[in-house]
Amino acid sequence: MILATLVAATCYSQDKPNEERTMILISTSFGDIKAVLYDETPQHRDNFIKLVNEGWYEGSPFHRIIKGFMIQGGQNADGRLDPGYKVPAEFVPGLFHKKGALAAARQADQVNPEKASSGSQFYIVQGKTYTDADLYMMGANTGREFSSEEKKAYIHSGGTPFLDGAYTVFGEVVDGMDVIDKIASVKTDASDRPVEPVTMTIKILE
Repeated sequence: MILATLVAATCYSQDKPNEERTMILISTSFGDIKAVLYDETPQHRDNFIKLVNEGWYEGSPFHRIIKGFMIQGGQNADGRLDPGYKVPAEFVPGLFHKKGALAAARQADQVNPEKASSGSQFYIVQGKTYTDADLYMMGANTGREFSSEEKKAYIHSGGTPFLDGAYTVFGEVVDGMDVIDKIASVKTDASDRPVEPVTMTIKILE
């Protein structure tokens, strides 16, 4: 489970070049991360654009970091965890949790059976690599059949396949994977919060 409190992708518009999709730039003290937002998840895309334009992520912290898993942010710099609403889940076949996936955090199933996303909380996958045998066993246990594309990504680049179909993936990093690794390696406390704050600003690339 990504969050106890708050707290899937090359198939997206393959014939549509990056310059025709919404691109974002996440700037941090460790460097810049460039990502594309998927058109296949329009509610998450539009909500994210709205928050960026409103300045929600100005000085926002990466408040939960787990090396080998993900880096999570999204609360406002003034301490608000989210804007007070949820975004309906948008699970799209072919959009999966490979390394660099941009996905929405959410409350646990017990209080959120619809798996609706937080209005602002998101995470970027670092994950780990898996063997073909690992994926076979995971599929045998869950009844899932991994596509050749998913297998290639999880074996060679890594990710978090156990989150697929449970959290909405609405974008992916196209530049700055090294920055993800740097942030994922910072020292954290017992609650996975960075000892030294790691903040971000996000802008839409025109």
